[in-house]
Parts: sequence; C-alpha cells; structure tokens
Amino acid sequence: MKLYNYEVIKGDVIDLKLLKNNPSDLNKGWSAEYKFQIQLHDTNQRVGHINLRLENNDEVMNYIGHIGYSVIKEYRGHKYSAKACHLLKKVIKDHKMTRLIITCNPDNYASRNTCELLGAKLINIVDVPKDLDCYSPEESKKCLYEWVIN
Repeated sequence: MKLYNYEVIKGDVIDLKLLKNNPSDLNKGWSAEYKFQIQLHDTNQRVGHINLRLENNDEVMNYIGHIGYSVIKEYRGHKYSAKACHLLKKVIKDHKMTRLIITCNPDNYASRNTCELLGAKLINIVDVPKDLDCYSPEESKKCLYEWVIN
C-alpha cells in the first residue's frame, strides 16, 4: 500500500503534523498507518495525537479501529478530536476509504461524544479477547462506531 507524505494538514483551529507513516507488516498483523500530532493552528503547540490505520484486518475492524486519538488533558473540551478526524478526510479519501471504525471504552463518554459529533453510529459493544495486544483489564470492552465518509 502506498503511503504519502502529508507533512501538515491545515485547519482553522488545529493542524495535523505528520510524525510518521508506517507500512504494514503482515507477519505481525500490523496495519499501515499514519501518526499525526494535533497542534494549534500555525503553531508547534502540541495538543494531542491522532492515528489512521489503513487496513481492514480483524483487529482493526473489531477492536482497535481505523482511527485512534488522544487530547492532552489541559486542552480537552474544545472538540479537537472531532476537528482532527474531519481534517483526516483528505487522507481517508486519498486512500479510497468510505467506511471507518472508531473504537473507545464504554465509559469514555468524551470519545463517545466525539463519535456522535462525527455522525458515526454505534454498531456494537464487544469483549476484547485476552490474547490480543490491545487487551488489558481496563480495556476489556470496546464500543465500535462506524463512520461513513461520502
């Protein structure tokens, strides 16, 4: 799968700065992905990060999702995760993706709100198998949201 160098994707409030793009490793079951830093617009002030996984393997589709994000505590409450997801649409469309899965813990109401702000629909709450790398006692269940990109 071809990966692109986006460098910086600019928005009105935040920008996404490409930190790394990782090719897939089928032997390890790893998806190709982009890792971006979320930063305040036209600054280097980091407010969080967002990743986009490009593959549709079992782990991505059922437990970890295509998109993962986190915002530093003191910057929460500004909808930066939702804004970052919208900025990712360029990358998503460049890779001809139309259906993405976003997961979160059932008690992570901020992330669930982000999914709902995006228009993503809750499709299931699943148990994470104990033999997966993404499992921990705190990460034993995941809400699966489907985000359809037009």
